[in-house]
Amino acid sequence: MLHQYAPAIPRLGLPAFRTGTEALHGAAWLGEATVFAQAVGLGATWNPELVEAVGEAAAVEVRALHAKDPAVSLNVWAPTVNLLRDPRWGRNEEGYSEDVLLTAQLATAYCRGLRGDHPYYVRTAPTLKHFLAYNNETDRSETSSTLRPRVLHEYDLPVFTEPIAAGVVDAVMPSYNLVNGRPNHLSPHLNGRLRGPSDHELVVVSDAEAPSNLVETERYFDDHVQAVAAALRAGVDSFTDHGPDPSVTVARLTLALERGLIGQEDIDRAVRRLLELRVRTGELDLDGGPYSSIPEHAGDTPEHRALARRAAREQFVLLKNSGELLPLVSRTGFRVAVVGPFAHDLRTDHYSGTMPYRVTVAQGLRDALAPVGGEVVSADAMDRVTLRATSVDRLVRVDLGAPHPVLTCAAGSDGEDSELFDILDWGNEVSTVRSAATGRYVSVQADPPESAGSPASAPRRDVRVGTLVADRMQPDAWETLEAFTFVAQPDGTRLLRNLSTGRYVAVDGKTGELTASARGTEEAERFVTHLVRSGIDHSLELLRDADAAVVVVGNDPHINGRETQDRTTLALPPAQEELVRAVAGAHPRTVLVVMSSYPYAITWADANVPAILWSSHAGQETGNALADVLLGEHAPVGRLPQTWYRADDDLPDLLEYDIIKARRTYLYFDGQPLYPFGHGLTYTTFDYGRARSAVDAGNVVVRLDVTNSGRRDGVEVVQLYSRQLRPRVERPARRLQAFVRVALAAGETRSVELGFPVSELAYWDVAAGGPRVDTGEYELSVGRSSADLRASTRVFVSGADPRPRQILEHEVRAVDFDDYERVTLVDTTRESGDAVAPARTGPGWILFREARLGRAARRLTARVSRTGPGDALLTFRRDDPADGPLLGRLSVPSTGDRYAWTTIGTAIDAPPGTHDLYVVLDGEQRLDSFRFEA
Repeated sequence: MLHQYAPAIPRLGLPAFRTGTEALHGAAWLGEATVFAQAVGLGATWNPELVEAVGEAAAVEVRALHAKDPAVSLNVWAPTVNLLRDPRWGRNEEGYSEDVLLTAQLATAYCRGLRGDHPYYVRTAPTLKHFLAYNNETDRSETSSTLRPRVLHEYDLPVFTEPIAAGVVDAVMPSYNLVNGRPNHLSPHLNGRLRGPSDHELVVVSDAEAPSNLVETERYFDDHVQAVAAALRAGVDSFTDHGPDPSVTVARLTLALERGLIGQEDIDRAVRRLLELRVRTGELDLDGGPYSSIPEHAGDTPEHRALARRAAREQFVLLKNSGELLPLVSRTGFRVAVVGPFAHDLRTDHYSGTMPYRVTVAQGLRDALAPVGGEVVSADAMDRVTLRATSVDRLVRVDLGAPHPVLTCAAGSDGEDSELFDILDWGNEVSTVRSAATGRYVSVQADPPESAGSPASAPRRDVRVGTLVADRMQPDAWETLEAFTFVAQPDGTRLLRNLSTGRYVAVDGKTGELTASARGTEEAERFVTHLVRSGIDHSLELLRDADAAVVVVGNDPHINGRETQDRTTLALPPAQEELVRAVAGAHPRTVLVVMSSYPYAITWADANVPAILWSSHAGQETGNALADVLLGEHAPVGRLPQTWYRADDDLPDLLEYDIIKARRTYLYFDGQPLYPFGHGLTYTTFDYGRARSAVDAGNVVVRLDVTNSGRRDGVEVVQLYSRQLRPRVERPARRLQAFVRVALAAGETRSVELGFPVSELAYWDVAAGGPRVDTGEYELSVGRSSADLRASTRVFVSGADPRPRQILEHEVRAVDFDDYERVTLVDTTRESGDAVAPARTGPGWILFREARLGRAARRLTARVSRTGPGDALLTFRRDDPADGPLLGRLSVPSTGDRYAWTTIGTAIDAPPGTHDLYVVLDGEQRLDSFRFEA
């Protein structure tokens, strides 16, 4: 019962059970289901009520699928609450925001929708993922995120604990990465910080293959029996490993029990949690519980279609609108040219369901303009080419007469279109190839089938493995078999390499079929490409008689930024950048729509394109929703859930997780963003009155009037930020504390009240090991974004008074430092604790500010370990790490193992007083704690 696929137990009347149905923005991997906007798009709505409704719709559709097939799990693996600290993260689309408050509120709302409002039974059982500090894909099961206590408690942890404390979470999934050198599937926080605030048992489900990763990629244990035992003791209840086959996990756990690595009580505890989750779904009730009446036909209803349109509409963010170009004027004869790779196409991501229908941008505008006599012309801006295989001196064509549209150089003719291909360059030397004859993308026949539960279509078993076939609607599987790179040769020819398989394309000498089979360039076919039609030129032709141009660019969620692959740049693909510049240069009334899973550095467009909108990949109703916004049926109401930066140089290394030290997100970023967090325009204007504040019953309350001063009705997202005026420690430049959506008619004024608990002004006091609100004055600013603040007020808060850190006769944890340079955090033991070690570029230092010796210290001890031979040096200084007065120096001996800790000491003569204390670590070592003694 501890495997993802738990078998039936007939003698107990227990049916088979499986954890995990994907439901990130609708039911996924189970066929047709309503596809809502991506999670980052839902984040842009800043609308918990809407997000809750989407969660409810997703849960109803999961229930409907469960009614058809009881194997569909009612334990849903959603939402993703990882904070969007870096827009290059390959899974950026899965999170809501870079902000703690916004993420926690939207996650709580989505979970509430998934779970329902019954006091005990659940519609579905939500799972928060992925715990903890997980924002990189490349080598994700090998990299360790360094997370000091302040960042843990102020940033990463609350997005998990707050929804759990709200009572709307049933499970948590750890992430693949390590934190401070320890795999997250062994985190002491699973049984500690996470299960503490819950009013019911939480289930912890592993991520796929993560239990085996403990040995195979992370190399944290030497054998799998030790690994699964440690994970079970740490709090993992359900092991997602080896697909649907539980035998390997069962064998490992059985051996662990026989060896005494786990006890019967460990197994009982995990089984109890899993059974309690199943009981809450109603599965074990004779009548199936209160949600069992949801019928099989509850998916893709008119209500869900309308909700999908509303969600797509509300997530559009108007980034720029010079000269009030938007909304477009719809009138008889009004002609719009829609160009770009998403003019006729909508993309899904890895966690999307199958759309029951698709309303593209061109179609949505065409349908909206038709009743008023408007017209839409469109083009996808792809270059159309022919490919000639030089070895046989024949054009490549699609064999339309064959059972499957294979690519071949064999003799024959299926018409001119069969020899034409559309090339779309996604940047980073990645392209997709689409057949003009089939309208489908060229892919490589794969066998065996891709990962279980994948949204990929069934394998085409009657086509040879490696054959190129033009039959994929779009990339939509775990392996992006539609991604190719053209490799230029000195003689002007080009090789074609499939990125997923790593093989080059060759021509089969017997059949003439193209196969991705060549291991090296020598066996690869040489192709000559001939441009038949330029995508940009064709697009510009459509602009000649157009009243407005809409150019739609963005990303494919499966290419150059996806699960297992981070982005390498914020720049638009060069071909798309060229298209934007060409269209904007040719037409003064150009609207740029960026449809993407993440921000782009569109600095040229911001300076030169009059109107810019951003959208996530917003699901089946995207075209209708965009038409609603462009034509003014609904004004844009979205606000950015994360910062848009100007250039790659604005960002630190992707693996730098300390948002304070690395100056990440709007909280600490020192530069000028392209578009700030919370930014979003609309079709009217709003004025803010004077802000008034008070502290009442432990809450900070701010009141002010907001007026719609424009000519149109609109919705304003009023945002409240706090700033400590004279902080003792480094605090955010601004921190979102509350927000409210206010719908105002033109000319209407309304009094708005925003509030939050005084405790939300706290930071994590590393000296005390808990939250602390300092006494002092705080500025409260209200406005339209984190950078557009219209009214401010100040409030005095009585909190904790400043006091130095007492270090005499106190065990000081090394990890509880105030600042640092060139150090990293590591695990004290495999089970718990964090220690400090020099980074590879050492020596490094850690700083303890205002450290107080009440009287002279005569002895200094430290708990250390060292794996290498010889000694390392540990030095304690006042006021400066290099030249400050020396308090003591310790030689760290080899202990032979990183977990072999020893206490070392020396006599010192440190005078009393309060000073900044620097601890300098020189050479390979680990420091767990130290102590000054009188």
